[in-house]
Amino acid sequence: MPNIRSAKKRMRQSEERNARNRAQRSKVRNAVKKVRAAASAKDAEAAFRQAERLLDQAARKRLVHPNAAARQKARLVKALRAKSA
Repeated sequence: MPNIRSAKKRMRQSEERNARNRAQRSKVRNAVKKVRAAASAKDAEAAFRQAERLLDQAARKRLVHPNAAARQKARLVKALRAKSA
C-alpha cells in the first residue's frame, strides 16, 4: 500500500480504469461469441452489426489494437458468409 498521497490517487485511478477496461473487453468478447453462436444468418447479421460497432469503439479507445479489431471483423465477415451460403 502506497504512503504518498499522489501514489494512492494513482492506485485508485488505475483500479478504476482496470475495472472499466475489463468490462469493456468482456462486452466485446461476448458480442463476438454471439455472432459465432447465432443460429440463423439473420440473427448473425444483427449480432455482427453490434460486434462491429463495439470492436470499432474498442480500437478507437485503444482497448484492443486496431489491427486486431480489423482482423476479428474480417474473420467474422468470413464466418457470416459461410453461414449464409
